[in-house]
Amino acid sequence: MKCFSILTSISLLFPVLAFMPNQKIGTSSRLNAWVDDAIGVTAPVGFFDPLGLSANKSDETMALYREAELKHGRVAMAACLGWYVTAAGVHPAFQSTLSSDPLLAAQQLPAVGWLQFVLGCGAIEFLAEQIKLQPGYVPGDLLGAAQWVDNSDEGWVGYQNREINNGRLAMVAFMGIFVQDLKFGNYGDQIFRN
Repeated sequence: MKCFSILTSISLLFPVLAFMPNQKIGTSSRLNAWVDDAIGVTAPVGFFDPLGLSANKSDETMALYREAELKHGRVAMAACLGWYVTAAGVHPAFQSTLSSDPLLAAQQLPAVGWLQFVLGCGAIEFLAEQIKLQPGYVPGDLLGAAQWVDNSDEGWVGYQNREINNGRLAMVAFMGIFVQDLKFGNYGDQIFRN
């Protein structure tokens, strides 16, 4: 339990780093392109790299980081939605026989449910890897929108910035939701009860 408390405290510290002053990282012109005009560089944080992971990285590595950020953000947004749907008692595949606590529901899920989950995620990953092989692929653009619109369209850039920022928020939010249930047993609308 003490180890869990220490890990929880450390994991909750990382979001605080986002609000620390931004330090100049390297002088590479390639990195400066990511720092100055990349999608996701928005106020009030600006270029978000509190751990300095982008220092002296190539464009290919930065594109991989952007794709990972988008993927994790999308999964976190879906996880937040799924958490509250489960907490509301909605389990269409199992006639609502699973617990409304998402952590208990995950334990109660039959092996065939986990198999479906793993195979579904694997199929999506396989398709994503195939899409990446297409010429002109833009990191994170699995539906091919970059073929119709480019980053000179302000509406498209605004959409991409909102997606990245919402994904960042969802990653932090899901960690809080998960820890609250794990440590205190609160989930769903119980979070707001006295």
